[in-house]
Amino acid sequence: MNDDGAKVRKLLRQQTAIARFGSFALREDDLQKILTEAARVCAESLSVPYAKVCRYRPAENDLLIEAGYGWKAGVIGTIESADPSSPQGQAFVTGEPSICNDVRKESNFELPRFYAAHGIVSTVDVVIHVKNDAKPYGVLEIDNDRQHDYDQHDIDFLTGFANVLAEAVATSARTATLQNTIAQMKALVRDKDRLLDQKSVLAEELQHRVRNNLQLVYGMLSKQLGDTVDKAGRRGIKAIARRVSTLAQVYDHLLGAEMTRTIDFGSYVKSLCLNLADIQGVSDGTVTLTCDSESFILDLDVVTALGIVVAEVVTNSYDHAFPGGKGSIIVSVQSAFPDVNTMIMTLSDDGEGFKAQAESKRHGLGLVRRLVEQVRGIASLNSENGTVWTIKIPVPSSALPGAILPDTTGAGQEAA
Repeated sequence: MNDDGAKVRKLLRQQTAIARFGSFALREDDLQKILTEAARVCAESLSVPYAKVCRYRPAENDLLIEAGYGWKAGVIGTIESADPSSPQGQAFVTGEPSICNDVRKESNFELPRFYAAHGIVSTVDVVIHVKNDAKPYGVLEIDNDRQHDYDQHDIDFLTGFANVLAEAVATSARTATLQNTIAQMKALVRDKDRLLDQKSVLAEELQHRVRNNLQLVYGMLSKQLGDTVDKAGRRGIKAIARRVSTLAQVYDHLLGAEMTRTIDFGSYVKSLCLNLADIQGVSDGTVTLTCDSESFILDLDVVTALGIVVAEVVTNSYDHAFPGGKGSIIVSVQSAFPDVNTMIMTLSDDGEGFKAQAESKRHGLGLVRRLVEQVRGIASLNSENGTVWTIKIPVPSSALPGAILPDTTGAGQEAA
C-alpha cells in the first residue's frame, strides 16, 4: 500500500511539473531558456542527475545538444549522430522511445566520450515531434549514473513532457516568425518614410522651380507689354500674363501644403483677388474688389480651372465694366445651403453690363464656360444691370476642410 501511495504521489508530482512547465513555456519568449528549463524539470521529476535536449540539423543530418542539466562544461554544443548507432539517434530514426537500462551491456551503440566521463549507465530518449513538421525537432533524453529499470510510467511522463515541449518549440517558432515579420514591416515603414521625405523635398523643390519660372515668364511678359504699342497685341499679352500669374499663385499655395493635390480654395481665391487688384493698380479706390469665400478643400485641377475663371471675369470687369472709372466688383464663394453638395461662386460688378449671345467669345465667355464645364459645373450669366456670373460646382459635403472632391475625371481626390 505504501508503494502504491508513493507511485501516486510521484505521478501527481510529475503531472504538476508538466503543468508548471507548460505555463512557464507560454510566458517565455526565449527558446533557449525554455529548453534549459525542460532539461532541469525532467531530471528533477525522474530523480536523475542529467538530462539534455538535442536538436536535429537537416543540413548536417546530426543532433546538436542544444540545452542540458547537470553536465560539465563543454557538453552543451556537442554533436551526436542521428542514426541508430546511439540511443538518441535510434529514438530519432524509429520515432519510438529508446530505453537503455545499462549502456555497458549494449554493444551496438557508439557512445560519446562524455558518457564515460559522467559515468552514464542508464538512458531514456523520446522524440520531440512538432505537429505538421516532416522531421522531429529532436530528442529529449534523461541520463543516470546508476543502473535503473525504467517502466511505462516513466516513458509516459517523458512522452507527455516532450509533447508539451514540442508545442512550446512550435509557439516559439511562430513568435520568432511574427517578430521577424514585424521587424521587416518596421524596416519597410522606415524605408517608406525615408522615400516620402525625399519625395517631399523633391516635390517642394519642383514646386519652387515651377513657381519661380512662372514668375520669370510673367516678368518677361510684363516687360513685353510695356514695349508693345498695338492695342490688340497688348490685350493678348496682358491676358497671357494674367493666366501665368494665376498659375504661379497656385504653386505659392502648394508650397505651404506639403505633399498634397488639394488646396484650400477659400484662402487661394482671397489671395488671388488681392493680386488681381495689385495688377490693375487702380488708384484712389475708384474701383473696389471685394472677396468673401468659405473654406473649401478642392482638388488641384479644380482650383486651377476656377482660379483662371476668377482672373478672367474680374479682369474683364476692370477692363470693360466701368467707362466712368468707378464701380465695385464682388467675388463670393459659398455653400448652396441647404444643398451642401453644391458650391456657388458668384462674380459680379455694378458696371454697365452688355448684351451677348450664349456662345459668344466676347469678354472671355467661351473660356469661362469651357473651364466651368471641365470641373463639371454650370455657369449662368446675367449682364443686363451690371454683370453677374453664377457658377455652381458639385461637391460632396466632405469638401469642407479635410474632405474629398471629385477630380476632373470624376474619380475624386482625398484632401490633406
